[in-house]
Amino acid sequence: MKITEVRVIVTCPGRNYVVVKVMTDEPGLYGVGDATLNGRELAVAEALEKHIAPLLIGRDPDRVEDTWQYLFRGTYWRGGPVLMTALAGIDMALWDIKGKRANLPLYSLLGGKTREGALCYTHAGGKDNKAVEDSVREKLERGFKVVRAQVSVPKAIGTYGVGGAREAASATWGSGGGTATAPGEALPHEETNWEPTNYLKVVPKLFDHLRSTLGEEVELLHDVHERLNPIQAARLAKELEPYHLFFLEDPLRPEHKESFRLVRSHSTTPIAMGELFHTKYECLPLFTEQLIDYIRCDLGHIGGITEAKKIAALAEPYQIQTAWHGPGDIAPMTHSANVHVDVSIPNFGVQEMVFFSEQVQEGAAGVVRVMSAGVATPLGEAAA
Repeated sequence: MKITEVRVIVTCPGRNYVVVKVMTDEPGLYGVGDATLNGRELAVAEALEKHIAPLLIGRDPDRVEDTWQYLFRGTYWRGGPVLMTALAGIDMALWDIKGKRANLPLYSLLGGKTREGALCYTHAGGKDNKAVEDSVREKLERGFKVVRAQVSVPKAIGTYGVGGAREAASATWGSGGGTATAPGEALPHEETNWEPTNYLKVVPKLFDHLRSTLGEEVELLHDVHERLNPIQAARLAKELEPYHLFFLEDPLRPEHKESFRLVRSHSTTPIAMGELFHTKYECLPLFTEQLIDYIRCDLGHIGGITEAKKIAALAEPYQIQTAWHGPGDIAPMTHSANVHVDVSIPNFGVQEMVFFSEQVQEGAAGVVRVMSAGVATPLGEAAA
């Protein structure tokens, strides 16, 4: 069996996705992967078409690990978000071919199930504490047991996460959440007038309100979105201790990992980090010093399923659990891969998820099933 063609498809069912289709010389046998990188979709597509696809023609698609190493180590300028996202698309497509050829679901190829489903969390937000409470209650009524809560920051315009589940599902890379209609029109989202002093005042008050009104049954988490310096993050984690968060997400920027020592030494609030990491090597310092509790890598940006399994295995002896990134700016194929990995590893923690629009679901039907109790289960018809 040989790879005969690699097709790169940039599509926009409400937002941009980059789809990779790896064709083989066996009639009807092909694999599909996701290579979407929010805001840099065309860069990934160009890397795939001009640099990676020519290398794959004639290779055996069954050799997933060998191909992964070939693409990662074969270029002197390795790594980074663009190349690792391109690699992820190829990796998912190769696992898809392997699963179809074996007529087995991906979780079976990865060692079989360790659980029947994956506990999921969704997003709640609002302009004030009461609005966030109402949003959380709505998620609880839908069956979720874990909810991320975000609230508007006084004087700030465009506070991240306030749009809740709808914002997380759209994940549009543009000013004010709008969709670009022409090349170059979309700009990075900006939170005008956001100040850490105001933020640090409102977040503990939000969780005090939620615990007093919702009780301890619901698991709550919060995303800082890497906007604090180390001492500010340590203060927030410490002040949130009484409210028993499931985890505090991305309290610091990813570049200076030593800063997590300060946060860890001042608080027992669980910490999650990793959606901006691209390889296992970035995770290692946080694992070996047990500076985080949940690793939140994005399967679509770390080289795919092959690297995700290794990261989960590295985290296991340090009692760190997974919480793979799962917003709307990665395609449904990555969400499906998330859940297959979730149910096959021993140190799964929780899975971020979104509800895709009908337009997206129509184009990628049957990749994942979400149960009413906030639990996702993988479909066994395809590998990825």
